[in-house]
This record gives sequence, C-alpha cells and structure tokens, in this order.
Amino acid sequence: MPDRRSLLKLFAAAPVAAGALAGAAAPAAAAATGIVKPLPPALFTVRGTNAESNFASFHDTGPLTPADRFFVRNHTSTPVLNETDWRLTIWGSGLHGSRPVEFSYGQLRALPSVTRTAFLECAGNGRSLYTTQQGETVSGTAWTLGAIGAARWRGVRLADVLRRAGVASDAVDVMPRGLDDEYVTGGVSLGRVRRPLPLGKALDGVILAYEMNGEPLPYDHGYPVRVIVPSWIGIASIKWVGDIEVSTAPLSSPWNTENYRLFGAAYPPGGSAPLTRQTIKSVFELPFGATVEAGEPRLLTGRAWSGAAPVRRVEISTDGTRWRPARLRDTPRRDGWVRWTAQWRPRRAGEAVLLARATDAAGNTQPVRTVHNTQGYLFDAVVRHPVTVI
Repeated sequence: MPDRRSLLKLFAAAPVAAGALAGAAAPAAAAATGIVKPLPPALFTVRGTNAESNFASFHDTGPLTPADRFFVRNHTSTPVLNETDWRLTIWGSGLHGSRPVEFSYGQLRALPSVTRTAFLECAGNGRSLYTTQQGETVSGTAWTLGAIGAARWRGVRLADVLRRAGVASDAVDVMPRGLDDEYVTGGVSLGRVRRPLPLGKALDGVILAYEMNGEPLPYDHGYPVRVIVPSWIGIASIKWVGDIEVSTAPLSSPWNTENYRLFGAAYPPGGSAPLTRQTIKSVFELPFGATVEAGEPRLLTGRAWSGAAPVRRVEISTDGTRWRPARLRDTPRRDGWVRWTAQWRPRRAGEAVLLARATDAAGNTQPVRTVHNTQGYLFDAVVRHPVTVI
C-alpha cells in the first residue's frame, strides 16, 4: 500500500499528465490569459488569470447564467483534460483500511445523479468597493460585482462517493484537490489548489458535478468534474478535482490558513475562523455611471442573493433617504438568487445615486458599511450605484 508521501508525489505530478493530454489542442486564447473560452470585452473584464462578468450583461438572461457569461476564477490556467484518462482518487487515514479507491468518469456517471441550482461567488466579489466606497486599502484581485454566476449543476452526491470508498466513522475532514498547475506566489509554490471541508458538510448537499446547465462542464468551469458546495465561498468548490483526501485529523492548506480568513483590526491576531458561507448582496443590472433620461419612466432591474437563507425582500432608494420595495420576479430559494424590478422616473438632470438593499429569511440585511478586513473578503454593504440623469 503506498504511503502518504508517495501519494502526495503522485498527485503533485498529475498536472504534468494533464498538460500532456491537452497537447497542442488548447485554444489560442488560453495562451494569453490561461482561460480557454472567448472573453469579449462587452461581457468580461480580464483580471490577470481571471475574468469578471459584466453584471449588466445579465439583464437579458434568465435565472441561470449562460456558460459563455459565467465568471472565471483561476489561480493558474485552465487545464484541458480528457475524460477518458481522468480518475478521481479517494485516499487517506479516514478510509477503512486506508486504501485508496479510484473512480473513472464512467463509474462516476453511473452513480445516481442529483441536480442542484446554485450560485457560485468568489469570496472577494465586491473587493474594490472597500476602496472606492469606503476608502480602505485591501489586497487581492480588484473585483467589482461580477465574480458571481448561477447555474444548474448535475452530478453525484459527494456523500455517496465517500461511502462507496469506505469513509470511516472517525473521519473528520475531507480535502478535494484540483488538477490545475501548482500555484506559485512570491517565488514559493503553494501546491495545487485544495481546501478542506468538515466531514459533516461534505456529507450534506455537496456534489461532484459533471454538467452545467444541461451540458458537460466547460473547460474553464471544471471539466470533467468539479466540486459544488452551494452557498459557500467559491474556493470551496474546487475545479478539475483529481483527488480527495479523507482524514481522521483536521486538515489545512494555504487556502484556509493564510487566505480566506478575515484579518485586520477587528479580528484576532491569527485571523477569523476559515470562511464558509457567502454573505448577502443586491446589485443593479446597470453599468456604473450609466446615463438615463429625466422625465422618462425606467424599469430598474437587478439581482439579490444570500448564502445564509433565501432573499425575503429587496428595497431600493433613488434619493438616498426613502426606501420602497422592489418586486421579486422569482420565488426565493435556498442557494439561489432572485431577479427584482422597480419603476423609476427621474425628475431632473444631474448626478444621482441608486441604492438597493436585500434582506434574507434569516433576518440578515445589508449594512451601510462592511467591517474592513485586509484581504477584502465578503463585502456586503449597500452599494452606491452612480448614474447621470440628462
């Protein structure tokens, strides 16, 4: 039986094999950004290895985000993998006998499937607003509000896979690991992207998805198989999953120790506990700085969501003082967002600021300010959305 060190060496080498499978077939776009799909400027803003969706482009879409408009969060570049050669290895001290168990793509698809509609959102979505709206310095990718999308995911329950692999009663953590390249920052390799989940969470609603909106996962969104952890921060939903460690001891990685915790004056010196659920937001489907006509009726549209509970209410303000309810276009559901609308007739020309405020079924309401943290995670304040009335 291979020991843990041998397994780790094997898994560290896996991206090399993945790259060989891609060969020369990777589209030219990947050479420039590390992202395979087209990134037209009308739909995306490229941010290093990432692509942020233009939130206003969601206006003519339904509750689901089309794959060609879905944001991309990559630490390195998108691997172009082959389902025929792909394997998922379950291993670790938390399995009966500690023997690795392997699943092929076909074996995974032969298991009973489930479908979940859920949003995925980067923990740093809205990060730039700490600076532009609150005057505070933060580090990390300067997302505005487009690091989110909602899709219908089909796959198998992680719980079913773990039980078939023989998860032991004393297991406490599981850690999925991706098949993308090792992430190197500051000249130091942090290894492949991975982040532990408590076993209780892994057995509760998490899926290994192989379809997105009724089609096989696109390369940039985890093909052939990815983890989906509904309502949790996006880093928990590991793409291109290749192995899952199951452990009888707590697991850690740079993605739950150095990153994806809250650091700053309001938090303990060692930071907060690792981040789990997403926060609450509401966003207008209108470009910042958009021009609107005075005296003309306008239908304002937007979306709202919360990781804690279904959205119960959205209110808007067009004068910074009075709030009125927006109309929800969708039935609020756990793990999803709702589209909303509100009528507005701007009376006079000049600069205006639109506000939207969501409240969820657990009683959470967007605050006026978000408590600062140095890495700019979980921005949830009411967004000041500027427009010009002419």
